[in-house]
Amino acid sequence: QVQLVESGGGLVQPGGSLRLSCAASGSIFSINAMGWYRQAPGNWRELVARITSGGITNYADSVKGRFTISRDNAKNSVYLQMNSLKPEDTAVYYCYANRVTGSRPYVEDYWGQGTQVTVSS
Repeated sequence: QVQLVESGGGLVQPGGSLRLSCAASGSIFSINAMGWYRQAPGNWRELVARITSGGITNYADSVKGRFTISRDNAKNSVYLQMNSLKPEDTAVYYCYANRVTGSRPYVEDYWGQGTQVTVSS
């Protein structure tokens, strides 16, 4: 079992910045990819950014050039620097991680509780 705890959300004006943090604990061995998803009311949960243990990243088109994901494998943590925030970035942001196990289902997904990001003037 893996627990993920997010922090850093809040209220910010358009054009502002926030930095989200996520720390993993528990059975943290063999964690592979980590990332951030978000879900706005009435919408589906969508990928924002993810990063593999080897440092390969990808981003949603809507955040490219504005958000940066980073990872500290030694600390089992992942971060999301969000710049030039827009009202449409308003959502609950969820930390994500997966890991390989020695039995079925072989790959397990884990989610944080979510942190609210609100971009409003």
